[in-house]
Amino acid sequence: MQRASLDQTFDSLGLSSSLVLSLLVCVAVFATVLSLAMPLLQGSGLKSRMKAVALEREEMRARERARLSTDKDRRGTARQQDDQGIAAKVVERLNLKKALADEKTTALLRQAGYRGQRPLTLFLFFRTALPLGLFLFALAYIFGLGLFAESGAGMRLIACLAVAYLGFYLPVIVISNKAKKRRQSIARAWPDALDLLLICVESGLAIEAAFRRVSEEIGVQSVPLAEELVLLCAELAYLEDRRTAYENLNGRVGLENVRSATTALVQAERYGTPLGQALRVLSQEGRDARMNLAEKKAAALPPKLTVPMILFFLPVLFAVILGPAIIQVVASTG
Repeated sequence: MQRASLDQTFDSLGLSSSLVLSLLVCVAVFATVLSLAMPLLQGSGLKSRMKAVALEREEMRARERARLSTDKDRRGTARQQDDQGIAAKVVERLNLKKALADEKTTALLRQAGYRGQRPLTLFLFFRTALPLGLFLFALAYIFGLGLFAESGAGMRLIACLAVAYLGFYLPVIVISNKAKKRRQSIARAWPDALDLLLICVESGLAIEAAFRRVSEEIGVQSVPLAEELVLLCAELAYLEDRRTAYENLNGRVGLENVRSATTALVQAERYGTPLGQALRVLSQEGRDARMNLAEKKAAALPPKLTVPMILFFLPVLFAVILGPAIIQVVASTG
């Protein structure tokens, strides 16, 4: 009955069921090919990210030179970097930096790779504009098309408010996911970066030159880590205290392994302890932590595969095993 009703529906639209099935198969094949080809078509993004970091390094150099020559206008530099468009005017008029922004918000943006005042301004603007825009869209969509008419006006209004609530937290979710992916990329490449740093230090390079060399080599494995090391090199060159540069790296990355390494670097510089042994121990601890994480994921696979096996593998297995016997029984009785 259901097949006949579908055929009648397609006939009324002037379509055949075979044509609809062919279109669905074409769409599925195109989606599969596109999903497989997208990682190959996308570049690593290393050159563009390094170019952005170079621009930020030049801005840092100009700012530090201005601070050394005269110490009266840091606010002017910050205002020049701020966005002066519609987003900045809305944020300034509504005083959103005081209402929605705090140290955690700034730290989250830095860990996601967004530094400066302009990303913060855009983030606060989207947290204000998205709820209003999605609320108006949901209002027009639900009430304009008459959806959920049987639920009443109160429930439909609550649905619109739920969509607006989602729009308010959508920028936070996006930034949190990007910061998480960035931390994972840095954590995977950090032990290898420590090994390279150890080789450079034991070969006689200074710590700035060693970090610069590591940033050039580690970019193939992790672009975010290369970006952070380039910024660290710039801060080591232009800031008065190296400890400040290491603390800024900890704030931008937010990983315990990086914090331990920078603490060892600060102690080695202050007390004259051997840096090579500390880097060797830290790199081994990072590799052990990475191996423990891989073993934890491997141990969690059997429970996760239970449900897919029951839903997909066992029916196919039963069909392959029992199919011939059922066919023979049907043929002998028929």
